[in-house]
Amino acid sequence: MSASASPTPRRFVAQGPLKGTIRVPGDKSISHRSIMLGALALGETRVTGLLEGEDVMSTAAAMRAMGATITKTDSGEWVIQGVGVGGLLQPETALDMGNSGTSTRLLMGLVSSHAITATFIGDASLSKRPMGRVIDPLSTMGADFTSTEGRLPLTMRGASPAVPITYRLPVASAQVKSAVLLAGLNTAGVTTVIEPVPTRDHSERMLKGFGANLTAETNEAGERVIRIHGPAELTGQTIEVPGDPSSAAFFIVAALIVPGSDVLIENVGLNDTRAGIITVLRQMGGSIEEVNPRIVGGEPVADLRVRHSALHGINVDPAIVPSMVDEFPVLFVAAAHAAGRTICTGLEELRVKESDRITVMRVALELAGAKVAETEDGMIIDGTGGAPLPAGAAEAVATHLDHRIAMSMAVAGIASEGGVLVDDTSPIRTSFPNFEALMDGLVA
Repeated sequence: MSASASPTPRRFVAQGPLKGTIRVPGDKSISHRSIMLGALALGETRVTGLLEGEDVMSTAAAMRAMGATITKTDSGEWVIQGVGVGGLLQPETALDMGNSGTSTRLLMGLVSSHAITATFIGDASLSKRPMGRVIDPLSTMGADFTSTEGRLPLTMRGASPAVPITYRLPVASAQVKSAVLLAGLNTAGVTTVIEPVPTRDHSERMLKGFGANLTAETNEAGERVIRIHGPAELTGQTIEVPGDPSSAAFFIVAALIVPGSDVLIENVGLNDTRAGIITVLRQMGGSIEEVNPRIVGGEPVADLRVRHSALHGINVDPAIVPSMVDEFPVLFVAAAHAAGRTICTGLEELRVKESDRITVMRVALELAGAKVAETEDGMIIDGTGGAPLPAGAAEAVATHLDHRIAMSMAVAGIASEGGVLVDDTSPIRTSFPNFEALMDGLVA
């Protein structure tokens, strides 16, 4: 697990321009859902491009524990033999979610409408994260929970039969939306989610692709209203997972801020509910060119050519936060190298991620020599105008077992004068196992 007893520190240092072509791992959100929906489908699901990070492997292990057969072929394709909606088996032991909040919240929804009892456990970081936002709607549907203040370890007794509900999301959260929709798969009647602010829509796209009776429309108030009819019958699919835009973001920012860089990132998913980071970086003056745009498995995809650019500070529109909530740590790094001031607001959600990403990034960037100020709901960054951060401190940046902090500060390190020491790179394996190898290859 990423919470290793033996941390693996590394100092990331400048080694010149980034040059070359890379391909980032498969989209984490789509990979999780491919495993879950394939396990609930009738017949066989075949997946290429699956992200093989620890988080997705936690999802696969949980679905195996509840009856699905999941194997990897010699060619690298993943094959899932599903049990059918309603066919999940009682797991014999606790479901270990590792560091994965997505696995936990989505599986809580999926299991909640089945007549089984499951205990969810996780590492130290995950055990601090709030699950109440998922517990509330699932309890209304009939599931019963035992936990300490809504955190892991948590035991859930599924409802059979579960009760369909209409649920308006109190916060913009694709995980909560997905949990309720997945619960609706095995619930007789119509389960409805009202989404005041659009979030990533992979669950809706994939549920329809697997054969669920799902509709999504916009009401007079401008809210998205998503309805799923249950019980559903899902059919196995063939899925090609596009490259993860959240993973690509680290290399996009690195190429923009390291002088002389010119990098092509192949096969990046550009779903407009996920691509906010590209919009914001272009607003800051970033050169990000879409090459060979196409549709892969129902998702828009392109290769991205990214070249070093003179960035300038902006006021980031808080309305774009749901489409790039995971990318703000590395955006802070880009802003620290821009000319002028960047102001980010509406980021309360960052405080309940794998770490408090506002405070942790403020401390890390200050250690690297950046001028930043933390606010209640965001960050104010006064950039260097393109000059490298001084960094070089002997003190290590504390990542708090957060993979995105580790990778963001690695990017800061390769654009600094003296390098940045990251206290532990092992959490990177949760989402991007070959991150360091790809970075090293570009600067070789």
